[in-house]
Amino acid sequence: DPVAAMVCFVDGKPRKSEYRVFHIRVKETPDDFAMLREAVQRRYSRLLKENKPLPDLIVIDGGKGQLSGVVRVLRELGLEKQPVIGLAKRLEEVFFPGVSEAQMLPRTSSSLKLIQQLRDEAHRFGVMHHRKRRKKRTLVSEIDRIEGIGPRRHSQLLKRFGSVKKIREADVEQLIRVGGLPQKIALNVYNHFHGTGK
Repeated sequence: DPVAAMVCFVDGKPRKSEYRVFHIRVKETPDDFAMLREAVQRRYSRLLKENKPLPDLIVIDGGKGQLSGVVRVLRELGLEKQPVIGLAKRLEEVFFPGVSEAQMLPRTSSSLKLIQQLRDEAHRFGVMHHRKRRKKRTLVSEIDRIEGIGPRRHSQLLKRFGSVKKIREADVEQLIRVGGLPQKIALNVYNHFHGTGK
């Protein structure tokens, strides 16, 4: 499932409580442009709706094409004055709205270093989130492979234990008492996670 990651820096430092991940809803083969537009539209329409402060600057990971798509979304939201720039990976070119040529900041520029740090942190955060989701999905599908566990029991276990991690940590007695499983199936679940009886 495609996601877009957003990070927030205040006074040049990460403010992790403001980090967000957007699960992209665009169904028909979403491209980078569509995903970026959707994330920006959702983020800033929400800030406007909740009357929250806007950032001093939006930095997007992308060049001229991505930037023009974001500028269009901001204009539709009535935020045409919102400062926004794009950072293209290849040569670390900075793009400004309405300026066709990329600007090159000196390699030693503290502004460039901050923009790169923002971009790299967004990548790190997005990758970390993606790995967590993949791991969770793997664990959930792992339950489905246990003999005697169908969709109904799978759902029942998750509801009663709250997470796959807690199901994995449960002993046979808890799987019977809390999970409501017959002893044979409780043993299957326990053995699956603890490697006994294989």
